[in-house]
Amino acid sequence: MSDTSGVSQARPGAVIKEQRLQRGWTLAEASERTGIPISTLSRVENDKISLGYDKLVKLSQGLDIDISRLFGGADAPVQRAVTGRRSVTRKHEGRAIETPNYSHRYVAADLLNKSFIPVVAELRARSLEEFGELVSHPGEEFAYVVEGTVDLYTALYAPVRLNVGDSIYFDSGMAHAYIAVGEGVCRVLSICTGAEAQLVAATERQTPKAEPVVVPASPRRIKAAG
Repeated sequence: MSDTSGVSQARPGAVIKEQRLQRGWTLAEASERTGIPISTLSRVENDKISLGYDKLVKLSQGLDIDISRLFGGADAPVQRAVTGRRSVTRKHEGRAIETPNYSHRYVAADLLNKSFIPVVAELRARSLEEFGELVSHPGEEFAYVVEGTVDLYTALYAPVRLNVGDSIYFDSGMAHAYIAVGEGVCRVLSICTGAEAQLVAATERQTPKAEPVVVPASPRRIKAAG
């Protein structure tokens, strides 16, 4: 007999496990973030129990995903209804976060559960030694140089030099640092995937001065298209 009870029969286990592993979280970490006991999470991931709507809401908030994801399997295509939502951010508006290395402005900050996170960053560090420890966060990142010249250092590649109009797309789980070149203003538009809470946490993490980091030699230059 088919079940038409709806929410109470949702089986989000595969999605929860997929999202937890993508973020590199243990069951204990996921439990702390969602408020769901470890034993319950384990049983849900293995489809041994189902959850009510209130707990599904906690899970979606803790995992920073749309609750509709929890009603399909891990491999099910994400079908998004047309919501018509939009956000206009005027110049100098948005959520500002100041750190020793960056002046970040999160635009479209009033929208929750975004598919990607747009950030305008003004670079402050003028050397890798000044920047300190490289940072990382889950997901992927696209960066477009709006103003100035930038050296992007990453843990796995030689540093690359980017000028106005240049862009780069990379795995942001790879430790990285944007370094301003010269004395002028350097500004980058970054579009990041992954959970916004994790990106903000990585942004706000203070980076104490470190010993000089050994990296491959001189940055390679990317030519602007056209």
